[in-house]
Amino acid sequence: VSSSAFTVSRTIRGSPVLGATASDAISTLEVSQATSINSIVSKIPDLQPKPDFTWTSGAVDIDGKSATLDARDAPGPANIAWFSAVCVDSKLSSLTIFNGPLTDCPHLVSRCAVVGDDQLQFTQDFRPRAYGAYEMKKPDGSYPGPDVLGRKSFEYSGARMGFDAFGNEDLVSFLSSTAASFEGAADHDPNPSELDLLTRGPLYTCKTMPLTESNVAAVVAAREKAVDFWLSWVLDDQNQHKPGAPVNTQYVYDSKYKQNAFGSLFDEYTQIFGSEEGKTLAMGESGPLDEGYVGGGS
Repeated sequence: VSSSAFTVSRTIRGSPVLGATASDAISTLEVSQATSINSIVSKIPDLQPKPDFTWTSGAVDIDGKSATLDARDAPGPANIAWFSAVCVDSKLSSLTIFNGPLTDCPHLVSRCAVVGDDQLQFTQDFRPRAYGAYEMKKPDGSYPGPDVLGRKSFEYSGARMGFDAFGNEDLVSFLSSTAASFEGAADHDPNPSELDLLTRGPLYTCKTMPLTESNVAAVVAAREKAVDFWLSWVLDDQNQHKPGAPVNTQYVYDSKYKQNAFGSLFDEYTQIFGSEEGKTLAMGESGPLDEGYVGGGS
């Protein structure tokens, strides 16, 4: 993997080769993210910029670094309620896509931050479109049944089955191979909040790892492939709105979900950037929380 920032060279299994800087890492991630955005826009031409929510270079600083935000939506047939690509120089590259209520496709969250002087924190999630009570999962992999949840257990089970059409063997295999590609990585999930557990999907991933060229390359590959999965879903007519589907119910759920996702992201960014700048960044990346959106406009 190569970029204008540096060429990824080599790694020894169990002993990552050092050499990447925070600036090089984020520059490389941003080159890759820009390529993914161009690919998305080429296939979804009605994904248009939202100038009122866009941050151009020099307009916003986070942690003393220039921050940019490419904000878009596609209120037409593509039905993308919110799209944001964020970069904080030497600190963060993040992509968030919330789908509209006319599609069943999972939302996509994909970001990588530099934490401390020499660590990457990589987060990726494909987020379900209906509440599946994933936070109630038992150690043995089962979920509470009707003896605990009553008839709601069937509703939640149905939601999980709906997501499983996307979270299939191909996706699980990709996530497994991605995890194996990182050098010196460890799971990172300190004290998850209620909002974290409510908004995450069952395949949520968060890893910390040394800041090395090989790990940056592995994160680049993982993020690009995640976009490929998402694109394949949204471009598949089978995942589009079906006559009689409860669009308004989905819209209400999506609106509340987006607010919860902002709260979770605010907590995460506060840990990295502090409360004030974490809030600014989370608000920008999450977009307008009270904006009406069903599919005909935004």
